Amino acid sequence: MRYLLWALAITVALVFGAFLHYTLPSRDVVQVTRTFNRIVQFGENSIFWASPDVGSNVQAGAVQRDVLFVDALRRDGEVIVFRNEDTGFIWPPYFKYNSSDVQARANNLISRPGEEERWAVVTYYGWRLPWLSVFPNLVSIREAESRDEVLIPWFNIIFLTVLFAILGALAVRLRRFFRNRVQPKVASIDAAIDERREGVSRWLATWRPKPPR
Repeated sequence: MRYLLWALAITVALVFGAFLHYTLPSRDVVQVTRTFNRIVQFGENSIFWASPDVGSNVQAGAVQRDVLFVDALRRDGEVIVFRNEDTGFIWPPYFKYNSSDVQARANNLISRPGEEERWAVVTYYGWRLPWLSVFPNLVSIREAESRDEVLIPWFNIIFLTVLFAILGALAVRLRRFFRNRVQPKVASIDAAIDERREGVSRWLATWRPKPPR
């Protein structure tokens, strides 16, 4: 039973950690190489895509629609592709309504041949899963101070500190509740069951044939 509880706790922790990793904002310094849009056909991966742009006549849940994309190059040379969709009031709560403006800024930051390299700081959420055609969603973009600009995730640090402080306080309260309320009840029930079992055993013993004297 103990191993089953540990396995359940580890599974819950992994799922919760994956949820936070997908939802919380990430930042990176990249070099924008291309901006474009294409029609995307949605299937089993539709859960990883946001809603249509606010104000468009595309119905939510449509099988296909036009989606904006941004190609970029990380500082280590790795290629990354972002989708650029409004989130509106759906989860995660980024309340993004300006995907067209973000696309225009990204287009303005493209590093073109023969010109000085331009680097951009992008904020995004989500994962890149090639086998599911899933792309991280670009939330904002700005010009970087330099290629080597240092990015400190202050929001994530503060959010996770507060979150784990709340979870720790809840864990302490639950432990006290189980220790002071639940465990005494369980102990009294176990004692009552043991007492009843002993009583039944004594009663059954009276029915056993007595050895001859």
